[in-house]
Parts: sequence; C-alpha cells; structure tokens
Amino acid sequence: MDLARWLQQLGLEQYEPAFRANAIDDAVLPKLTADDLKDLGVALVCHRRKLLDAIARLPAGLEPVQPKVPIMPTGAERRHLTARC
Repeated sequence: MDLARWLQQLGLEQYEPAFRANAIDDAVLPKLTADDLKDLGVALVCHRRKLLDAIARLPAGLEPVQPKVPIMPTGAERRHLTARC
C-alpha cells in the first residue's frame, strides 16, 4: 500500500512525514488507535476521526497473517495399526 497516496486521498498528506518517521507501514496501520494518532501529531479531532474511519475501511488483507502453529496434544496416545491385504 502506498501510504503517501492513501493520506493524500484523505486530504491529510501533511501527516506523511510523521507516519514515515515512526515507521508506520501496512502491518502497523490497521492497529493504530486515537492515542497513537495523537502521539504522531494528529492534533485535530476531525483528522483523527477521518484517519480512524479510513483505517476501519482498510481491506482485511493488510493485517499480517500470523502463521498457524499446529497444536500438538499433550500426552498423545499411541495406537497400533493393523494393515489388511
């Protein structure tokens, strides 16, 4: 995702340097909160609201996929197999 273009489409391109300086990327963007935006220097409530609404509309594919670790049962039992011909 092109963060600069996304911010420009929202009319909030002035925040692009702050997003870049804080390494906001596709993995971090969907998790930003109102407090995070304040820390980034987004002082106006209407700008924070616009950003939070736009973040909520982001495609689900931007969330990094956590690898699924197979769950191994503890105390797994062993069974004898019989093969028939």
